[in-house]
Formats: sequence, C-alpha cells, structure tokens
Amino acid sequence: MTDDATAPSAAPSPWDRFGWLMGGIWLLFLAFPLAAILTSDLTLGLKITASALLAAFGAVYVYGFVRLNRARGSQQERWLLLAAMVLLTLALGLIIGVDALGLMAYLVAFGMFSQPLRRALWMAVGWLALTLVVLLLTGMLAARPVFLIIPVGVGVVTALIRWIDDRQDRHMAVAQELNLVAERERVARDVHDVLGHSLTVITVKSELAERLVDADPEAAKAELAQIRSMTRESLAEIRATVAGLRVARLGDELEHAGAALRDAGIEAEVPDEVDVVDPRHRLVLGWVLREAVTNVVRHSRASRCTVQLGSASLVVIDDGVGPGHAATSPSGGLSWGRRSGTGLTGVAERVRGAGGTLSITAADGGGTRLEVHW
Repeated sequence: MTDDATAPSAAPSPWDRFGWLMGGIWLLFLAFPLAAILTSDLTLGLKITASALLAAFGAVYVYGFVRLNRARGSQQERWLLLAAMVLLTLALGLIIGVDALGLMAYLVAFGMFSQPLRRALWMAVGWLALTLVVLLLTGMLAARPVFLIIPVGVGVVTALIRWIDDRQDRHMAVAQELNLVAERERVARDVHDVLGHSLTVITVKSELAERLVDADPEAAKAELAQIRSMTRESLAEIRATVAGLRVARLGDELEHAGAALRDAGIEAEVPDEVDVVDPRHRLVLGWVLREAVTNVVRHSRASRCTVQLGSASLVVIDDGVGPGHAATSPSGGLSWGRRSGTGLTGVAERVRGAGGTLSITAADGGGTRLEVHW
C-alpha cells in the first residue's frame, strides 16, 4: 500500500462533486443548433455527422468542466480541450454554416473558467469579434443577432463571476494567514506561560537542593524528586498545549503558587479555596495567577506576597522593588520589577478577551500590585 493510500484526505466538497452542473445545464441550448441540423436540407449522412459532432462538442465541454471543478488537469490539458472544442465548432460550421456560431457562448464560458482572468477576457473579446465579423460578412447580423447577444451576455456574467471568485480566493488566503498567525501566537503564549512558570520553579528548587545536598541529603533528595516530577508534568503540559487542550485550573495554580513562593524564600499568603470566584472567570484567573507568581519569584526580590480572590477579581501584592512603571490598561508595556516581556502582555490579552481589565501599579509601602477586575 502506498503512502497516498494511507494518508488521510478530505472528502470532496459539493462544489467539486456537482460543480460541473454549472456548465452542463447550458447544454440545453444545444437544442437550437440541433434543431437547425434536423430541419436543414442536408442529406441524412450529413445530418448524422453534424449531430455526432454536436454531441462530441457537448461531451468535451462537460468533461472539461468536470476537470476544472475537481482541480484536475494541467494547463496543457485545458488548452487541448479548448482546441478540441474549436475544431469541432469549425467542422460543424463547414456543414451547417452560420448556425455553428451558436456554440460561441460555450467557448466564451469555458475559456473564462479555464484560463487566467486577463487572458480569458482577451479570448472572449476575440470570440465576440470573430462572431461579429462572420455575421457581417454573411449578411446575417440582422437575421441572427442572438448569436452575438448571447455570447456577450455569457461573457459579462462569467467575467463577473471570475472576478468575484478571484477576490474571494485572495480574501480567504489573507484570512487563513491571519488565523495561522493568531494560532502561532496562541501556542507561543501558552508555551511561554507553561515553561516560564515551570522552569522558574525548577530553578528555585535546584538551587535549594544544591544548598541542602551537604547539610540535609534526604531533603535534597526530596527536592530532586519534585524536580523530576515537575519536568515530567511540564512535558505533558507542553504536549497538551501544542494539541490545543491545555487549561490552567485556578485551584491547582493556587497550590502551585504557594509552593513556588515558599521554595523561593518568600512568605506566601494564598487562599486555599476558589469557591468565592465566579466559575466564568476561573480559567483566565488561573493563567494570570501563574504569570504573576512567576514574575514575583523571578524579578520582585520580595520577602512577602499576598494573593486575594473575589467573585470577579484577583489581586497579587508583593513588597519587592516595584514595577518599572505603572500600567493601567491591558495593553502592551506591562512590567514587573523593571522587567517586561511577552508573559504579562499575553495574560493581559487573555483578560481583555474575557471582558476584564488588568492593571499593574506600585503597591502602598513599596512593591507591586497586580489587579484583575470584571
């Protein structure tokens, strides 16, 4: 079995399966040249030949649209199909004369959808000019104006469809690119949030284990065991993040926050329960708390940190060096302890997306105060 056979593939869209009907439905108008053949003074053999040529023209036309709508075939094949339709039209013209101009509308339509728009427009103009010249040379313009009117109408309608379709393709391409960029930013933000917190705690625990390795080997072993556990947990979180399944639970983040602060030698005052918080806000507050505690451990040089929860609020206060500058909106430029980065900007975007506001200001008596409110 080949790789192509085992690779997953999307089911064909309804347009891919039935779009050829857009071309095939117009075959009804072949009834007019067919009627001209059957009511002419041609011999039976020529009538049969002309009818066969007309049927072949219709078959090539429909087959061409099937190939176009299923995105199959090279540009060379499209030229060959168009050339076959032209040759069949010329052969039919040698038998039934001017009435073969009834096929010009089909040539205009197929050319419009099988070629690049600019080339298709020039081809349509060429077919219309040829039709006009033939009608003028044969003196049939007054008797057969429909042979010119219908191709003109088909050309205008199909050109408009092609123009709109091209604009739509460009719009979809831009939209897909924007979605791709947004998804990349989401994954980058989530990976930063996961790794930033985990690596900070692992660093703190490693330093603690290094200090304890001689004084208290058993305690050092316990710290190393926790580090091993955290690395495995972080790896699982990264995998889940890439899969788009990672969530931050506020209850777990409260527990981790207390442990991370205490391991860093910071006195922690952290609530034990999350029942006071509106369930609608717990997911976002879990991310905010994780990033806030990470920044306290990394940059604040604080000795104490307090976490306060409300129904629609979160407050994190430390007594460290204070923010680099006050920020009162959930836009970029947020800083903590004279350090700024993508983490705070990322949580600010999460808060803003959830309809809340985030501010980072200097705390009373020194330090940093982070607040989130709805």
